[in-house]
Amino acid sequence: MKKEKLRVLIIVGPTAVGKTALSLACAKAFDGEILSADSMQIYRGMDIGTAKIRPDEMEGIPHHGLDLVDPDQPFTVVEFQRYADRVIRDIHQRGKLPIIVGGTMLYVKSLIDPMDFTEAKEDPEFRQQLWQQAEEQGGELLHKRLQEMDPVTADRLHPNDIKRVIRALEVHHTTGVPMSQSFGNQANEGMYEPVLVGLNLEDRQELYERINRRVEIMIEQGLRNEVEDLLAQGYHRDLQSMQAIGYKEIADCLAGRLTLAEAIESVKQGSRRYAKRQLSWWRREERICWFDVEKTKERDRIQKIQLLLEGIS
Repeated sequence: MKKEKLRVLIIVGPTAVGKTALSLACAKAFDGEILSADSMQIYRGMDIGTAKIRPDEMEGIPHHGLDLVDPDQPFTVVEFQRYADRVIRDIHQRGKLPIIVGGTMLYVKSLIDPMDFTEAKEDPEFRQQLWQQAEEQGGELLHKRLQEMDPVTADRLHPNDIKRVIRALEVHHTTGVPMSQSFGNQANEGMYEPVLVGLNLEDRQELYERINRRVEIMIEQGLRNEVEDLLAQGYHRDLQSMQAIGYKEIADCLAGRLTLAEAIESVKQGSRRYAKRQLSWWRREERICWFDVEKTKERDRIQKIQLLLEGIS
């Protein structure tokens, strides 16, 4: 008997586009709870620079995926996948809708597509490194790398088919044998039935202005003090957590390598570039129903999402 998949609503889009507001509206409309898929919001004490929702902003909606570990503790996508699965199943068992708000593409990808990190001949850490490289630099570089070591497999895979390109690289990495000479890459079926919703701003300049304003608000809220406190607690600049946009620049400012004005401009620039990568990444996902935040009203988005959840396209 085929196991029924769990329905999940997933909201993606670039930074500062309004995902948090939509997630709250959906949670109230569909009796849901929210799971953050943000690889920086998992860290305790890193609140302002990650735009972490405050308790007084949650409007009584339970939130998961926040403040899971200290900034010096490792937390891989494998651990997120396991944590998220427990949370999703618990929410479902209580008769509520899991609403996943995605900032980190790899975290969301681990939920919407089969990414089984437990099979033989796998190296989860190596795979995660490749996903992060693809997220930051695009898939062309990985496809070129595959072309050099396994041209047969590379020729049958499109550079945008990042999941299978990474799997082929991983097979070669763990076995020393090209995938074309070992075994096929048959995709497993995903665990959930995702309803994917994307927010965007076609006016790119307006999106960048939103990002710039968000950075300025973070500075006003005390981002410099937050970074100073983290450094005082011994969380040094080279930690993975401190590589987050906003933290490394302010840390450089505190170390005298940048002026405050230079650090702020660098944070804005880094945030804009990240938003561009997020959009490029998600545009490859054909299952997303996109909304332009300036051309649609919230009630219309909610109505459309309700139809999607009911299986009506």
